[in-house]
Amino acid sequence: MRRAVVTSAATAAGVVLLLSLKPHEAAGPAPVIGSGPGTGAGQGTAAGSGTDSGTGSEVSAPSNAPAPSASAPASASAPAPAPAPAAGATRKVSGDTVNTRYGPVQVQVTLAGSRITAVDVVKYPSAERRDREINTSALPVLNQEAIAAQSARIDVVSGATYTSDGYVRSLQSALDRAKG
Repeated sequence: MRRAVVTSAATAAGVVLLLSLKPHEAAGPAPVIGSGPGTGAGQGTAAGSGTDSGTGSEVSAPSNAPAPSASAPASASAPAPAPAPAAGATRKVSGDTVNTRYGPVQVQVTLAGSRITAVDVVKYPSAERRDREINTSALPVLNQEAIAAQSARIDVVSGATYTSDGYVRSLQSALDRAKG
């Protein structure tokens, strides 16, 4: 009898926790933007132990480096989005810089018409050796998933939760700007 009470209480607590989670998707349908060749290496979830660590300094990444995304509130001084280019035109759109626990994350999306052809990580945590280890494996996976999904609806990379969250939020802000 006691086991049944404990099990019921644990189940109820689990349901309450699940219902209290906020979805990390933007309101309304997520933008679906074309597909193209991936810039990252690897597939699936990056192997890594632990979580992101570091002091949070930022580094400019090479154009082929992956970047985590996170959405930061849009500032009032943000420039108005340019008119949408003709279908097939290639353009680059930068996402918001998202501050994570270990440093800022920002991505830049290359679009051909409405299709994502590349995602470049402009800023990512790299102050500590562990940050560099995590991001070397996580960013290519995030880039590949974003291109395959053609949206910001991608899975986080195990061991790089903060970087993944920042990447997704920055990517979503870039896609929102591209639609605008």
